[in-house]
Amino acid sequence: MNSAAFLFPAVKGVQAKRDYFAAMVPLEIIPRIFQFEDEELPLEIRAQRVLNKARIPDICNYILNNPDNYVFSSLTVSVDGDMEFQPFNENNPYVGYIAISMSSQFLINDGQHRRAAIAEAIKQNPALKSEHISVVFYRDEGLLRAQQMFSDLNRYAIRPTKSINILFNSREESSIIAKRVIESVPTFNGLVEKEKTTISNRSKALFTLSAVCSATEELLKNVDSSIEDKISLAIQFWSQVSAHITEWSAVKCGAMKSSDVRKEYICSLSVTLAALGYGGNALIAAYPRDWIKHLKALDRIDWKKDNPQWEKLVFINGKVAANRSAQRAMSEYIKSVLMGNTGDQI
Repeated sequence: MNSAAFLFPAVKGVQAKRDYFAAMVPLEIIPRIFQFEDEELPLEIRAQRVLNKARIPDICNYILNNPDNYVFSSLTVSVDGDMEFQPFNENNPYVGYIAISMSSQFLINDGQHRRAAIAEAIKQNPALKSEHISVVFYRDEGLLRAQQMFSDLNRYAIRPTKSINILFNSREESSIIAKRVIESVPTFNGLVEKEKTTISNRSKALFTLSAVCSATEELLKNVDSSIEDKISLAIQFWSQVSAHITEWSAVKCGAMKSSDVRKEYICSLSVTLAALGYGGNALIAAYPRDWIKHLKALDRIDWKKDNPQWEKLVFINGKVAANRSAQRAMSEYIKSVLMGNTGDQI
C-alpha cells in the first residue's frame, strides 16, 4: 500500500465467498475514523438508521460506571478504500495485520450508537483510550450491499425478555433485590416465571420476575437506605402481603391451581403487583412503625375478575388495560385502601 495506512492486528475469514477481517482497534481511534454522516440524507439512500442521540448517555454511563467489567460486541464496518491483509507468515495465512488506507471512507453497518457513546466516554475518562473493541471489516460494495448488510444484521436480532435480563443482571440494584425477594418470600419461591414476561396456560407460575421487579421498584421508590435494608424491607412487605391475599396462599399450599387463579382473579397481574408496591410505598412512608397492621385492609378486596368494579380500574372492554392511566388508577385505589381512605367494598 503506497498511501499512509491504519494498521491493526487482525484475523482473516471468508463469509459468503467474501474475505472479511476481525481486528482489535484502540478505543481512541473509533471516533476519529468511524463517522456517521448520512443522517441528513433521504431514507432511501441511507445505509443506516438515524442516530438516536437519546440512547447515547445511557451507553456512555454504562462504560463510565463499569470501567472494570463493561462488555461490547463488535462493530461492523464497510471500507471504501484500499485494504490489504498481511499475514504474519506463510504457515498461518489467516492471522496478521490489516492495513487500511487513511483516505478510506468508513461506513458503520452495525454499532453507530456504541461508537458515539465510546467517543463521549473517552472525553470524560481519557484512560479508556488504550482499551480495545473488536471491529469486523468488510469491503464496501456500494449502497445496495450496505443496506442489505444492515437489514441482514438486524433481521434475526431479538431482544431478551425483561425477566431474563433481570435474572442475569447482577449489577443493577433493582435486579439484585428482586432476585433476593423471590428466593426469600415463600409465596414467590417456585411460583415465578424467570425467563418470559408472559405465563403459558400450563405453567405453574403465578407471577413473572419482571412484574415482581417492577412492583418492588415501586415499593422502594425514594427509600434511602442500604441495599440490604431495602432487601429486608421488600421481603417483609411481600411476605406480609401474601398473608392477606388468600388466592396466593391457596396456590402455594396446593389448594388452588395457578392456572385457575390467573384465569379467574386479578391478584397476580403485573398491574396489581405494581399497585401493591405503590400503595405499600405510601403506607410505609405514612406509618413507618406500624404499617404491617394496615395491610389487613387487603382482606376485604374481592380479586375476582368478574367483579364489575374492576372494569373501571383494570379492564377495558373485558381486556386488561396495559396503559399508564389504568396503572395509575389501580395504584391510587390500592393506596386508598391501605391508607384507609375508602369505604368501598370491592
